[in-house]
Amino acid sequence: MTFDAREFRNALGHFPTGVVVVTAPVDGREPLAMTVSSFNSVSLDPPLVLFSIARTAPSLAALLAAPRFAISVLRHDQSDLSTRFAFARDEKWDGVEPVLGETGCPLIRPCLATFECTHFAHHEGGDHLIIVGRVERFDTAAEGDPLVFFRGSYHHIAARAA
Repeated sequence: MTFDAREFRNALGHFPTGVVVVTAPVDGREPLAMTVSSFNSVSLDPPLVLFSIARTAPSLAALLAAPRFAISVLRHDQSDLSTRFAFARDEKWDGVEPVLGETGCPLIRPCLATFECTHFAHHEGGDHLIIVGRVERFDTAAEGDPLVFFRGSYHHIAARAA
C-alpha cells in the first residue's frame, strides 16, 4: 500500500497531542533543547516514558551521548517556547533561564510537569528513533492547562468534557 506522506502526516495531525521540551546537559555548550509532541507513558514499574526523534535531528547524537535528559510539559500559554525549541538554531536559550533539576538536567519553569530521566533503551522506528527514559524524579504544578498541538497548530483545552 502506498500513499502520500504529506497526506499521512495531515491525517496523524487529527490526533491532538501535548507538547513537551526535551532537554539535556551538554559539556561546554548551552543545554540541548528540542520540542517534541510524541511523548507518552510506558510503565509504572519501572517508571518509564518515551518520545521519538527524527534520525535527521541535528541534536540526536548529543542527546544519545548525554547520560540523562529531562522532559518539561508545556502550559497552554507557552507556545512561544515550543516554537523556539522546535527548530535547529544557535542560542535557543536566549532570554530563557533553565532551572537545574536534582539530576543536573535543565528544566523549563514554570510548566505543568517535569520528568528527569536516565536512558533506559532506544528502538528503531523507521525514520525516527524511539527513546525510552527511566524516570528518576518528577514534579507537577497544582494548576494549569496543557499546550495542545492539533491539525498543525497550537490549541488549549477550552472546557472539561461532561
